[in-house]
Amino acid sequence: MKFIDLFAGLGGFHKALHELGHECVFASELNPVLRETYKMNWGKDINIQGDIRKIVENDIDSIPKHDILCAGFPCQPFSKAGKQMGREDERGTLFDEIIKILEHRTPTYFILENVRFIAKHNNEETWNAMKAEFDRLGYTVDHRDYSPHEFGIPQHRQRIFIVGSLIGLEHFSFDKVDKSRKAVIELEKFLESNPTDAKKLSKANQDCIKLWQELIDSVPKEVKIPGFPIWGMEFGATYPFEESFPHLLSEMELAQYKGNFGCSLKGMTKEQQLANLPSYARVENDFPVWKRRYIKQSRLFYKDNKKYIQDVVSRIATLPSQSWQKLEWNVGDGKRKINNYIIQFRASGIRVKKADFFPSLVCTNTQIPIIGWEKRYITKVEGLKLQSLTGLKLPSNDNAAFKALGNAVNSKIVKLIATQLLIDNKLNTVANPNNQLPSKLHGKAR
Repeated sequence: MKFIDLFAGLGGFHKALHELGHECVFASELNPVLRETYKMNWGKDINIQGDIRKIVENDIDSIPKHDILCAGFPCQPFSKAGKQMGREDERGTLFDEIIKILEHRTPTYFILENVRFIAKHNNEETWNAMKAEFDRLGYTVDHRDYSPHEFGIPQHRQRIFIVGSLIGLEHFSFDKVDKSRKAVIELEKFLESNPTDAKKLSKANQDCIKLWQELIDSVPKEVKIPGFPIWGMEFGATYPFEESFPHLLSEMELAQYKGNFGCSLKGMTKEQQLANLPSYARVENDFPVWKRRYIKQSRLFYKDNKKYIQDVVSRIATLPSQSWQKLEWNVGDGKRKINNYIIQFRASGIRVKKADFFPSLVCTNTQIPIIGWEKRYITKVEGLKLQSLTGLKLPSNDNAAFKALGNAVNSKIVKLIATQLLIDNKLNTVANPNNQLPSKLHGKAR
């Protein structure tokens, strides 16, 4: 069968369908570097174009007839990590371009991928609007959330996969895909042995980890390392955060309190006082419940353990970033050695997690997972393995490479779904000859 690959990126859809014997007749990718990378991977003569909006608006007929439409359309408008603007975001309206192509070319099947939150976005109004469009075009639709770690790949990356068919889905079931799930993950099989091109953890990062390790070592063994985010800035802080909060107080009132790491706010201007508070405490409205909880828990942890940890806390206070002054210990009662685990330096803090699978690769190079016991970031080759894209070339620039990996679709999951969805081409030809419109759409503009 013939397929098109929209928002193509590195070609996760392409790899899956190519391995199943299907032919790519058109691709689109806005990023010029990724377009060139796509050609390196799939042939210099591949028909890959740029902005799909301009193509649809000005020359939709240049998109060839095809049997399968694939699209991992931009997820940022719907992601919980973003502002969740959905279709109010310009990128969110790119879904409309998919609909226009489906209506014009009526491929028998489509496979879409996005963040799973899209099904819940805006109280499900976004999904209901999408579903109404599919219904209008005559597609039977189903969807399910999957993560690579459910199929033996050590990456936790929950995504929604949406399939549609003009000939019904009686032949297809996600339950059949589920039979390929694996309970055991062998992380070591996805790691390179002493890679020469691995980026080492900088001395500053390592020194930061050593400071937090010293704090952990200072806590008595009988005291549990908290599972909630430890916000070091709250150690010694007394500013109000429940009935009142800093922006409501005058300079004189705020002078009675202490800010970051117990810093007295007395004798400061209001501007200086706010600058000596955690960044999340400078807001001009109520603190959300979860922030109040973390503040309270962090202050109590310090109060209970001050005599053990106050020396190292004074040095943590000198770290150059507030995100480095937070620790997320996600390993429960595991060995109290940070470097035994997978580490990320995130805006929310230094995250330490069990070495069972990696956190989701994201489109920013500041959150590349770190293999603690080797004091290095994962390599591009390892990133390709985690996205089931082994063998593909990446942009030469590390930042561009990891951004592309963070935006990529996992090829193995697509292949598992496509294997069940894409029935014999002869049946497709009989059911939908020459990609004709289904009967309910006859008479409508193509």
